[in-house]
Amino acid sequence: MSAKQILLDRLIALQNEDAEHDPVVSLDEYFYKNDDEWSIAPNNWGDGRPSIKDIYARFKKIESRPDVQGVYVGLHGDWMESQDDEESWPSAENIHVISSASQFAVEGWVEGMEADSVGADGWPYGKHKLAPEPALDYYLYTVYWD
Repeated sequence: MSAKQILLDRLIALQNEDAEHDPVVSLDEYFYKNDDEWSIAPNNWGDGRPSIKDIYARFKKIESRPDVQGVYVGLHGDWMESQDDEESWPSAENIHVISSASQFAVEGWVEGMEADSVGADGWPYGKHKLAPEPALDYYLYTVYWD
């Protein structure tokens, strides 16, 4: 089974658990074997946004920090369209970082990725039933493109 199909199966299972909110998956679930440059921040690709490989490497480094609980990818509402297209990977909307660091610090970590902003307003489209909860004194930050 391909990495894309494994991801799609996971997304379908998450959708079945909570159809009201877009699914959230781990960094590895989303980026493993993903080479579709148009799968995240497509409007910034070729205009300063690093490659998918570099985004993955940067967020893996962030994920390994002692003040980070986890890094997760929020899927775009149209992720299902990739089921019918062999070429495309499911579309991501944003990346979430759960950390005890300040928003200013997180903004520094993502500098150079051509992100439009880092928000600290909770899950942007509502919390998926199976999305992780930040530990005590940890905060959810969302990295936005577009």
